Amino acid sequence: MTKLSAALLAAVVQGFAMQANMVRAAEATEIPPPVLQTYLQHYPGTIELAVDATNIRQKIFSVHERIPVKAGKLTLLYPEWLPGTHAPEGKPVQLGGLILRANGQRLEWRRDPLNVYAYHVEVPAGATALEADFQFLSAVEGSEGAVLVTPDMLAVHWEAMLLYPAGYYAHGIAVKANLTLPSGWQFGSALEQVGQGGQNGGRVDFKATDLETLIDSPLYAGRYFKRYDLDPGAVAAHRPPVFLDVVADDPDGLEAKPERLEMHRAVVSQAYKLFGSQHYDHYDFLMAASDSFGFAGLEHHQSGEYGVAANYFAAWDEALDWRASLVPHEYVHSWDGKFRRPSGMRPANYNEPMNDTLLWLYEGQTDYWGFVLAARSGLLTAAQVREGFAYLGAVQQHRVGRQWRAMQDTVNDPVINSRAPLGWASWQRAEDYYDDGMLMWLDADTKIRELSGDKRSLNDFARAFFGVGNGSHEPLTYTFEDVVKALNAVQPYDWAGFLRARLDGHESAPLDGFARAGWKLVYTEEPTEYFKSVEARRKGSDFSYSLGFAVNDSGRLMSVQWDGLAFQAGLVKGATLVAVDGHPYKAALLKQAVRAAKGGKQAIELLFKQDELYRTVKFDYHEGLKYPRLERIEGTPDRMEGILGAL
Repeated sequence: MTKLSAALLAAVVQGFAMQANMVRAAEATEIPPPVLQTYLQHYPGTIELAVDATNIRQKIFSVHERIPVKAGKLTLLYPEWLPGTHAPEGKPVQLGGLILRANGQRLEWRRDPLNVYAYHVEVPAGATALEADFQFLSAVEGSEGAVLVTPDMLAVHWEAMLLYPAGYYAHGIAVKANLTLPSGWQFGSALEQVGQGGQNGGRVDFKATDLETLIDSPLYAGRYFKRYDLDPGAVAAHRPPVFLDVVADDPDGLEAKPERLEMHRAVVSQAYKLFGSQHYDHYDFLMAASDSFGFAGLEHHQSGEYGVAANYFAAWDEALDWRASLVPHEYVHSWDGKFRRPSGMRPANYNEPMNDTLLWLYEGQTDYWGFVLAARSGLLTAAQVREGFAYLGAVQQHRVGRQWRAMQDTVNDPVINSRAPLGWASWQRAEDYYDDGMLMWLDADTKIRELSGDKRSLNDFARAFFGVGNGSHEPLTYTFEDVVKALNAVQPYDWAGFLRARLDGHESAPLDGFARAGWKLVYTEEPTEYFKSVEARRKGSDFSYSLGFAVNDSGRLMSVQWDGLAFQAGLVKGATLVAVDGHPYKAALLKQAVRAAKGGKQAIELLFKQDELYRTVKFDYHEGLKYPRLERIEGTPDRMEGILGAL
């Protein structure tokens, strides 16, 4: 290359860079950011929001919004960073038909080319309000996202159905919402209603509130609806009421036997004994008992979303894992995650990024308390919770990806991957701050108990850290140093070193809590009830700890353990297991083949179809079936009994 051409190339590159920087600078100035000086500055006026949810057949919500404005440039934002998802999960593609008007005239809007969540418009002189009309186009099938509307129920997520002015903190923007429901439908929500209308369809008016509270208060409505009081006598005892609001596919799905209802009531009473506070005016468990509704679970400050199977109350022996990781889990978030919140997870508004650094407390400890409260309330037996601990301990013990990726880095998964399926979950790791975090907090709980001679425990941390400010709704943020300080106040120790070793380490899963609790993780030939429940919910069989794969009932491999036997044989997720020793695949047949090969020399011969090719793989494996469970360590104190016992 000549000197001339090199100089010319450098000039061209510099020109491109300058042009790109100029474009970015020009565009950036068009979106006014919320700044600290405006923290106490409220947006002038109240936004009026009207949502028509009657077009359930086509799953289309019609929205009309009236926004107080003044003449000049205005930027409207569609929420991007959504609470509870820990990621920029807003989908402006689901906003359709946007028409803006002022003074009776249509105004042209322009989407920001560098921020697709921002809409620019010029408000004409003399205009005091901007009228916005559009539709929220809910997913009509699972491939498009969560299906939030069925013929018998719907969920209203307000953040998907509004635009708000840039430049202000969310808590400083007032919104007065109303909702029109199909005839005969009833609803549940943490929002405060004006009057008594809407419980048989028609228009429901809500009291004006701030944008932050509105977005944190979803609504569930349905043709079949029933409300259960989970804290009878609360008002007389000066406690906020708690309700279980159930929408279902049919009337039978609404009915909970008294003993099942008492378990849910015990979740509330045990949480009160654990935390010693409440931070809501009333709390609503919004439960969709459905096989068609596509939403699982999400936490909110004064409510929670709980998507369960249509037979949730009737088939009580099924989905054991879901009862621990959903019902008490989302409820605990009212304290852990919503009231006490990591300092980087309450941004000014929904288009400012969140900092997920402390999700191992936000989600990890909530995961732990979810299992503990499941046992203390009776949602699960203590034995079933121990089986759950064993199940998750085995998963994390075989997360070989920790060799290169620390647990601390997995807090970035919501942004990196948005919970999309992974080809190699055991190597890539997938939001392990949940289950690795849960095991770490079991480790911490048993450490406190050991150091204090069983006089103190993580219960004391929960009450001191989450139980402050009884009755306050204002989120109280914290840092890593605050967590360490609170732990040291309960039991002096090198908690900073304890946490960092487990968050940043690469050696092994944090399983020390099992031994300190008086138990050890072992593998046996018979699965636990918890393990079988997980297999049934996933409609498959899990051979991860023997042959190195999990397979669904149709023979499709759901996962392949990195560096396990199946991996070494060149198999991948998605391959189809066609035959076992020459016979069409059935789970029972494969289990029998693994049992028969134990202690022998005959290989297990499996036929797979992968990438349109058929291939026989011989597994020279003779150790039998392996399923995780916890086994008592004789001669040691059983701290698990104290952890899981009701308060």
